Amino acid sequence: MTATSPQAANATHRPATVDPAWLALHGEPIIDPGQVIVDPHHHLWARETQAYMKPEAVADLASGHRVVASVFVECWSGYRDAGPEHLRAVGETEFAARQAGPVQIGQGTCEFVAGIVGHADLTSGDVLDEVLAAHAEAAGGRFRGIRHAVQHDASGTVPVVRKAAPGLLVDPAFQRGVARLARHGLSFDAWLYQTQLDELTACARAAPDTAIVLNHLGGPLAIGAYAGRRDELTRAWTHGMSTLSRCPNVVVKLGGLGMATAGHGLHAGRMPPTSEQMANAYRAQVLAAIDLFGPERCMFESNFPVDKVSGSHAVLWNAFKRIAASFSADEKNALFARTAVRVYRLEMSVAKGRAS
Repeated sequence: MTATSPQAANATHRPATVDPAWLALHGEPIIDPGQVIVDPHHHLWARETQAYMKPEAVADLASGHRVVASVFVECWSGYRDAGPEHLRAVGETEFAARQAGPVQIGQGTCEFVAGIVGHADLTSGDVLDEVLAAHAEAAGGRFRGIRHAVQHDASGTVPVVRKAAPGLLVDPAFQRGVARLARHGLSFDAWLYQTQLDELTACARAAPDTAIVLNHLGGPLAIGAYAGRRDELTRAWTHGMSTLSRCPNVVVKLGGLGMATAGHGLHAGRMPPTSEQMANAYRAQVLAAIDLFGPERCMFESNFPVDKVSGSHAVLWNAFKRIAASFSADEKNALFARTAVRVYRLEMSVAKGRAS
């Protein structure tokens, strides 16, 4: 698989940061504006380097696509700074719940933060029940699952936001925690790199009753020690995804390819990419995942504001629509909304597809 890089002839080696002025250099009409979208993966934070709170998120939602609901995924925002250590992550659920609710955007109403995925230490044994109960209470009916980041890179050449111990996914205590989520009606979001796909398969088999959501297409790698090895790594990624697809409790989020780790470099050009360029870069891996898991086990995600470094909200969702152009209306509705509604148990009638 070879990515199409719009910056090939005019690379400026821009840093991988969100640059509104750069993003504003390219605009384009919305493709298929009637297509209903549920965005199952976005973040909110107020950091020194960047604020992405409700106003910024709603401004992106107003780009013209028909996003009717969104799911907040943990990102270390709003943690409590006092109280029992194991309950401090509950502050993030409180933070997200305060920003939740319907918002008016250009194409109608969006149920902003319709679901919340928080954090808990899945190796904590019986204490986990207390933490999950506290999250549920804080979320006001919106709590849907746990993400315990398990990223690990043995080479040490790939950025790891929150480093996990090697082999965490195959740790029996961790697997018991993942299995425990099912008793609470919750799912597990897995954020990892492609080198860990076999470990996730083992975890999924050990917790067959828990819905497992693979984030960001399984974390394909193409930088650091993995640079210049795209064909080899794509074969390894395909093998790992193929094995994982045999676990019926696993679904896949189609996104995250705008991150630097995926190696497409769309952030680095003098001009931001068009949706056609972005679709050309992402298409092969996205279609391979859909082929393995099927539309009913796949869902497009924005991963904003992280993927915003590589393109605007309008361009990203246009690129996804280009990639999905050959699918039937029913398959598109699964990819853009129905899978997310089912997996995150969203209490809304948003899975029917198009505007009437």
